[in-house]
Amino acid sequence: MPFYHLIIEITLVLLIVKILMSKSTESPGKESPLSEKEMDKLIAEWEPEPLVPPGSLEKDPDVPIIESKVGKFVKIEGKECLNLATMNFLGMIGKTEIEDAAISSVQKYGVGSCGPRGFYGTIDVHLNLEEKLAQFMEVEEAIIYSYGFSTVASAIPAYSKRGDVIFCDMEVCYAIQKGILASRSNVFYYRHNDMEHLVELLEAQAVKDKKNPKKARVTNRFLVTEGLFFNTGQIANLPKLVELKKQYKFRIFLDESYSFGVLGENGRGLTEYYHVDRRLIDMITGSMEFSLGSIGGFACGSSFVIRHQRLLGQGYVFSASLPPLHASMVLKAMEYFNKELFASLESNCKLVHDQLAAIVTIAVTGEAISPLKHIRLLNNNTERALKTICNRARENKIAITTSSYTSTELFKKEPSIRLTVNSDLTAEEITASLSTIATIISQYNSERTSSE
Repeated sequence: MPFYHLIIEITLVLLIVKILMSKSTESPGKESPLSEKEMDKLIAEWEPEPLVPPGSLEKDPDVPIIESKVGKFVKIEGKECLNLATMNFLGMIGKTEIEDAAISSVQKYGVGSCGPRGFYGTIDVHLNLEEKLAQFMEVEEAIIYSYGFSTVASAIPAYSKRGDVIFCDMEVCYAIQKGILASRSNVFYYRHNDMEHLVELLEAQAVKDKKNPKKARVTNRFLVTEGLFFNTGQIANLPKLVELKKQYKFRIFLDESYSFGVLGENGRGLTEYYHVDRRLIDMITGSMEFSLGSIGGFACGSSFVIRHQRLLGQGYVFSASLPPLHASMVLKAMEYFNKELFASLESNCKLVHDQLAAIVTIAVTGEAISPLKHIRLLNNNTERALKTICNRARENKIAITTSSYTSTELFKKEPSIRLTVNSDLTAEEITASLSTIATIISQYNSERTSSE
């Protein structure tokens, strides 16, 4: 061994021994303890950062404060307005019998359930409501969730997983978008109600499947759509979707949150409206927060499909179950369902649509039979302009609102006024309120023209 190698090795050994045997007066990385005086000084000087940005807790002048029940009329900051902004399509809010059912439920069960369905959170009214919904929708089984948003957002990822394929309309609501994101599936969005574009995407997937048949055999394919689109007020072409399902072999998930209790002779939604056999729809989801005037959501279909959610539907498994008072309210609200009620809503929707269509300075989006109408100005259709019109309408005792979207929406939405229709409105109220709105829009356009 060369002499210099020996010198280097001896030096390293001595260095290691020195490091091991040397004693430090304080542990490495440990700071000297502060004196009590120093700690008091630091505490006195410390200024915590705000949990929310400064000014964010101040009242937003564009957000009206409601001071009454959200019924046909609503009190906003001391002024009673005709409510053309509510999703209370069938006027369930404020019905005395429904309120009495809620009070009786609170007296019997208390306010909340304080547990998920699988952990002492299942109450007899939950089972009664699930049975009632299944019977009404003429399916094998139904399941209820404690929150409308989490229903479809939980149901989608309960079935569609990483590697699976989802075809979805670009205009689906935010809850569906979040459910699809949680599934981590491969997503292909087709243009709104554009069946030709959907066929192109299905054909492209079919080509991929032929190239890799082994992968195709283990890939599940789903199509997700709303029955009545919240963002457009239009309805899906369900007969065509069922036709494509048979041809391209995918499962259909249909969200009826805004069409349940609205479309169809008996309020069963889009399937009844188009006379489509519900057995051809793999899963139907819906909300109990609009036509039923309560809280929560439901999914229904075959027992095989629904029971799967009792194990893998995150909003069902991990969330406290629906407060029994809300289940009791829904059971009572469904007793009001009848053909005359749904016919009255449809008649009002058509009347509103016809009168809006007569206003030449706006564009109206939404089916004639839809209680959701989106209004846009033909000129200067800006958020500011639409809010000005809504504020002036409120000054004239009419409550309407602009559409609001989160910053994380997948596709940019054009600003609009969202006007809603309910079954309690009279023809006189509709005519008078829309005449006032037309006058407000005309005055705004005149002011804008004169200022240019």
